[in-house]
Amino acid sequence: MSHWKIAAAQYEPLQTTLTEHVAHHLQFIRAAAKCQCELLVFPSLSLLGCVDGDDFLPAPPDEALLQPLAHAAASYRMTIIAGLPVEHNNQFVKGIALFSPGLASPLTFHQSHGACIARQRNTISVVDTQPEGIDIDPEFSLFTTSQCISEPELLSSTSRLQSFSHKFAIAVLMANARGSSALWDERGRLIVRADRGSLLLTGQRTSQGWQGDIIPLR
Repeated sequence: MSHWKIAAAQYEPLQTTLTEHVAHHLQFIRAAAKCQCELLVFPSLSLLGCVDGDDFLPAPPDEALLQPLAHAAASYRMTIIAGLPVEHNNQFVKGIALFSPGLASPLTFHQSHGACIARQRNTISVVDTQPEGIDIDPEFSLFTTSQCISEPELLSSTSRLQSFSHKFAIAVLMANARGSSALWDERGRLIVRADRGSLLLTGQRTSQGWQGDIIPLR
């Protein structure tokens, strides 16, 4: 596999306006671009502020307000996965927005548990069900997941993700707002794990395997 650099954004949840959320996302996108990252994953409901539970989510944001993120994806040739509410079966549920260099506007998906990525084919498959029960095409080389959880749920989630990585021989990147964002390689070995705070967790895949780094953001 040729060199490939990816990143997870981590920061304490913000309670602010959508415009300010977008501006905050752009700070992380610019930082990831400086590191030459091709993929950046944000935590669950990152454009809302990471709320607990699925009840009483607001309506999805106006797509026009998300255009700065679509423009950034095109400008930096970066795939960006952010979290937001989406409408499904006449209710508002957790979902993701996928910004891609080739798309003028984002694709949205409901109740996403993550996304499988085949970099060589430039393909992304969003996982709507629990990933442990799916069949994964061996062409997919990375599974990403967005979280906003704390102890003890975090311990259970990381254990499941590590086992999932080993079982399906796929690298796993987790972006968690409340700390411990992590990257595991195809054998389920931990490559890098963050503590808490505002940072980029990066991973680079080379012919020698995965390497990771933590980049604090000020």
